[in-house]
Amino acid sequence: MAKTPAAEVEAGGRAVRVSSPDRVIYEATDRTPEVTKLMVAEYFASVDDGLMRALRDRPTALERWTSGVRPGMRLATGPADKDADAFYQKRVPKGAPEYVETVQVTFPSGRTADEICPTEIAVPVWCAHMGTLVFHPWPVRRTDTDHPDELRIDLDPQPGTTFADAVRVAGVARELLEELGLRGYPKTSGNRGVHIYVRIEPRWEFTEVRHAAIGFGRELARRDEGVTMDWWKEERGERIFVDFNQNNRDRTIASAYSLRPLPGAPVSTPMTWEELAGVTDPGDFNLFTVPDRVADGDPWATIDDAAHSLDPLLRLWEELPGGEMNFPPDYPKMPGEPPRVQPSKKVAEHWDEQGNRIG
Repeated sequence: MAKTPAAEVEAGGRAVRVSSPDRVIYEATDRTPEVTKLMVAEYFASVDDGLMRALRDRPTALERWTSGVRPGMRLATGPADKDADAFYQKRVPKGAPEYVETVQVTFPSGRTADEICPTEIAVPVWCAHMGTLVFHPWPVRRTDTDHPDELRIDLDPQPGTTFADAVRVAGVARELLEELGLRGYPKTSGNRGVHIYVRIEPRWEFTEVRHAAIGFGRELARRDEGVTMDWWKEERGERIFVDFNQNNRDRTIASAYSLRPLPGAPVSTPMTWEELAGVTDPGDFNLFTVPDRVADGDPWATIDDAAHSLDPLLRLWEELPGGEMNFPPDYPKMPGEPPRVQPSKKVAEHWDEQGNRIG
């Protein structure tokens, strides 16, 4: 069979080459037709305004599904996961076009890398040519990669809970944010969760933004018994987990208007609060339906109009009991962090106050 010639997609005045345009990335479902690689590239071009509002000038990791999405396929969770079907690309790929700009970022290990920093819509369209479905932007701009300008509240449904539970908790989170004088912007995760973004002044370091997220989550859990801040899965129960660690350095969330590697090509879709309250199936917002939404305007069009102070949330961090919480396992041991051992496996007399095993 002859190989299909490459196609071109118009993106911000550039003609972006897309190889293997007829490769099937998403198989057909009972409500969506199949999606080809060319259709993914054209989708990103069609949501130019909203996608670039999410990515512009931000270091961005790529989630690449070069063979498409099929049942049983896996995303690599680390360098040793050689048999996975998809992977994260944190360093700019070789052979990138000249218009693909980069910025240097520093990982928690202290190592550095040059990461893609989108400045125009042609960049994510080229990333689609490279098999990218999901964009993972840092909460910083290229001018200052050490001070986030974005607080991210990740409402993560645990087993036994649903998207409807996340939507309900998001409504409580909205009320709390408004009481604190903060404006949040919600979106579907593209799966079962809800994400809320708050633009902040870039005056605080990652650890402080994380503490602000912990303070917010603790107050949310105090107000709503359906919310948990427990880091260990065995303790969370059937509640919505506020994943505070998504505000760490080199921890990212799927951007607004990213596709997700799930049947039907769902999209992480920005909403108004009123609209979110009425959503029952996040899969209704997908590659086929979202472009018509943005033709009427992006619900997040005003997200950059105001940047908030973190002081109200940092006060919650200081005032509410609990202290420091666990960091992800690939992070270096952090000051004040509790022992990194599951509560069910912990024998108190075998751990000192610094979390070191003794005896």
